[in-house]
Amino acid sequence: MTRPVKRSFSIDGHRTSISLEAEFWNALKVAAAEDGATLAALVGAIDKQRGQAGLSSAVRVWLLHRLEERSNARGADPLRQTAE
Repeated sequence: MTRPVKRSFSIDGHRTSISLEAEFWNALKVAAAEDGATLAALVGAIDKQRGQAGLSSAVRVWLLHRLEERSNARGADPLRQTAE
């Protein structure tokens, strides 16, 4: 695992930054490309859904939920199997 890397974004006219490990940045870039969105647009969408959570945490949780949804669509849920 790598150390977190901080990147800045402009969301709804204000600057913010998030720190994520390289693995999360890579997963986020893949998700943005698959969704036909820019990285900034995807982070902005996650920001709007996050409630009281910190943005970095919200991005990690969003990526986890995306992985879970994909696993469920394939009929497997390896995350739930290891958590039980």
